[in-house]
Amino acid sequence: MAGDTSTIARPYAEAVFSRASESGKLDSWTDQLSLLAGLVSDPSLHRIIADPLFGRVKLTELLIEICGEQLDEEGRNLLKLLVQNNRLPVVPEIVAAFQKLKDESQQVLKVHVTSAFVLKPAQEKNIADALKARFGREIIITSEKDPELI
Repeated sequence: MAGDTSTIARPYAEAVFSRASESGKLDSWTDQLSLLAGLVSDPSLHRIIADPLFGRVKLTELLIEICGEQLDEEGRNLLKLLVQNNRLPVVPEIVAAFQKLKDESQQVLKVHVTSAFVLKPAQEKNIADALKARFGREIIITSEKDPELI
């Protein structure tokens, strides 16, 4: 199923990325997509979204009302399209694919480091600098401590 949802999500992500790039609104679209992902992941809304008896028009109106001014006109149009095509469940995959396209266009590489101890900022910087020299991209590091590594 994961392959199916990513296949469904990719064209939406590519279309949004293309539009966001053309209009210079990559950050705005990142925020709007994150908002939509939060909505579809919200347990209190999940039941309504999954209910086939709750009409698509009512669902669209409800979600647009919840989002308010956080969605611009194009964001509302995307939401309408996703509801109409019953694609709300793939919003998290759309967000992930969009973020990947955005990171690639901005030459960003996200790295997750697991260490037996908490990394100090200087250590994270050293790792980021080494990876930047190796890959020629901006590095964003997230790290976690796992004492089981020792």
